[in-house]
Amino acid sequence: MKKEFSHIGTKNTPKMVNVEDKTVTRRKAIAKATMFLGAEIIAHFVNKELITKKGPVFQTAIIAGIQAVKKTSDLIPMCHPLLINGVDIDIEIIDQEHIEINCEVTMEGKTGVEMEALTGATVAALTVYDMCKSISQKMIIKEVKLVEKTGGKSDINNG
Repeated sequence: MKKEFSHIGTKNTPKMVNVEDKTVTRRKAIAKATMFLGAEIIAHFVNKELITKKGPVFQTAIIAGIQAVKKTSDLIPMCHPLLINGVDIDIEIIDQEHIEINCEVTMEGKTGVEMEALTGATVAALTVYDMCKSISQKMIIKEVKLVEKTGGKSDINNG
């Protein structure tokens, strides 16, 4: 059987999914962004942080990612506005050229928080790019993916 898109109505027009009959459950999603910064940028980091004229890069990116999670429904038309319980964003230097951004979002509700986690990780990566572009514009946001989703109809673990 062919799956149907949930955001297409019976008249083949866009719709927001009705979640009124869904059960409230604890929801969690974790998204990861992997980013190439290059050795030139990584060399500027001291104690796992880079302080620029714009401020501390990772700390600023974490705050931007948290703000993005809270604004996801304003950015993506079919996302429901959600009462988020928590957002935890962690940024690590994983080798001489790359960083990894993990964004975990939790809430209790009738719909998942995958888009919020993906948005948070993406905006954090874009913020790192913005803050480091004066050193090099060879940075690449290589991958943004959903790592884990729990609490809904189908749990996912893409570890």
